[in-house]
Amino acid sequence: MSDHSHYTPPLADMAFVIDHWLDAPADWQRIPAFAAVDADTARMVCEAAGDFCAGQLAPLNGSGDLQGCTLQGGQVQTPEGFAAAYRAYVEAGWPALACDPEAGGQGLPGLLDAALNEMIASSNHGWAMYLGILHGAYACLHAHGSDALKAQYLPKLVSGEWLPTMCLTEPQAGSDLGLLRTQAVPAEDGSYRISGNKIFISGGEQDWTDNIVHLVLARLPDAPPGTRGISLFLVPKRIPQADGSFSPNAVFCDGIEKKMGIKASATCAMRFEQAQGWLIGQPHRGLAAMFVMMNSARLHVGLQGLGHAETAYQLALAYARERQQMRAVVRPAGAAGAADAIVHHAPVRRILWNLRVWTQGMRALGYWCGHVIDLAAHAPDAGERARAAALAALLTPVVKSFFTERGFQLASDALQVFGGYGYVHEYRIEQTLRDSRIAMIYEGTNQIQALDLLQRKVLAASDGQGLAPLLEAFRAEAALPSVHAATLHNWCGKLAQATDALARDAAQDAELPARAAEDYLRLIGTVALAFAWCRAARVADAAHADKRESARYFFDYVLPDAEHWLRLVQAARHPVAPV
Repeated sequence: MSDHSHYTPPLADMAFVIDHWLDAPADWQRIPAFAAVDADTARMVCEAAGDFCAGQLAPLNGSGDLQGCTLQGGQVQTPEGFAAAYRAYVEAGWPALACDPEAGGQGLPGLLDAALNEMIASSNHGWAMYLGILHGAYACLHAHGSDALKAQYLPKLVSGEWLPTMCLTEPQAGSDLGLLRTQAVPAEDGSYRISGNKIFISGGEQDWTDNIVHLVLARLPDAPPGTRGISLFLVPKRIPQADGSFSPNAVFCDGIEKKMGIKASATCAMRFEQAQGWLIGQPHRGLAAMFVMMNSARLHVGLQGLGHAETAYQLALAYARERQQMRAVVRPAGAAGAADAIVHHAPVRRILWNLRVWTQGMRALGYWCGHVIDLAAHAPDAGERARAAALAALLTPVVKSFFTERGFQLASDALQVFGGYGYVHEYRIEQTLRDSRIAMIYEGTNQIQALDLLQRKVLAASDGQGLAPLLEAFRAEAALPSVHAATLHNWCGKLAQATDALARDAAQDAELPARAAEDYLRLIGTVALAFAWCRAARVADAAHADKRESARYFFDYVLPDAEHWLRLVQAARHPVAPV
């Protein structure tokens, strides 16, 4: 049997998406900040990132899962090899990849950071958790921090010398941030004293960096109730002093969770006892300060779903090619003996094709989301920036929710290829399944993402055109001559009609959006995949002829799911009785 710790970066498909599907290098040439970046640069970055992930992270994935983390005397010890891998990551300059050069970053497009994050999640999700908000924390501090905070903390975050956390969740307040109780009291020196308890804090304590920068949501004494009264604070584990020394802060790790998956990630319960902190942004505007993190954070969680799907595909395909079981109904040419490789059995081929078209389709959509986030920030024309921002607002909840749900389902489907061996740790697919489940919960549960999409972004649009940016992109592709254009055009019409009907009926039924939201998001996600495969088939050259066969499979076997989601959206008009 093959080495089940092996991971092969999908560099060829990444290059297809970046160079052909997105034609991103052409956009980079129009953007002064990225004018020096071309297809060769992108390819070299992806290759180097792939070498790091395959060579240093993937071999630690299984052992990290078995070892987990330990907590002794308030100090976390991460699995063997994890801290050394992070030192190599920092020395190679990866944390600075997409950061502003003025802050010490490399200034490369966030799209390349997205490719890096996909590969990290594919190769070792537990390791990835410690740096999950590194770029988001940089962006938040860069946009809203005072000059003094930025001078002291930004270079350390950009270089990766210090790692951040995001301390939101409290025991009584899961997704409802309006229920937060952590208090922040002003001190005479202009700082604040933070007191409260936070749970589920990834990397709240670790042995990788000598300081940890906690971003903490808390309430000031005069805070109004609900989410309007939340402020954001920077609370370091150790407080830097003017002479270069550090003083300990009153920040404590009281425990680490024993979890279903990502066991190599220290998920901490944190306690702040009059800890010294500094305000980021304006009082009572903590969520606004955090908002700059949201698109990139949700995109990166969605890419975790993509990463798990890619890993599941690689593992299942390798196993199916080598496992001999029974004779295939249609035997391969030259076959002899009592059994064939199970890759030749039609039910297994269906699973593998599903894995393939979902994974590659999600990669196109996920990278598109990363690219439009870049355009929203850097495009030279204000109108183009606004259009890209509108697209990003719609795409990010779809990517986060749809990708993580499919990543878990595809990992489960892939496990079926292994039969009983899939349930055994050494074959790694059972870890992929366990690890993938959490992504549907954090960074806003998938149900919250669906409500955000339908209620806040589609139905709440004052002009009634909330979905227009996505529909315009889909229709523009459907207007180009290609074999699947008519089918895509047809589904654009169905999606528009379903959206109009929801908007009309929600006026008389306030709960309707909540009942319909999840299936509506799945409907949009499936139509978005049709858009992705329609474009892939159109732009594929002779070197990528396999894309046309993949597109044909998608339209024949996967797109019919859209009818199912459409019917459930329509069924949501019927109230659901109390349980």
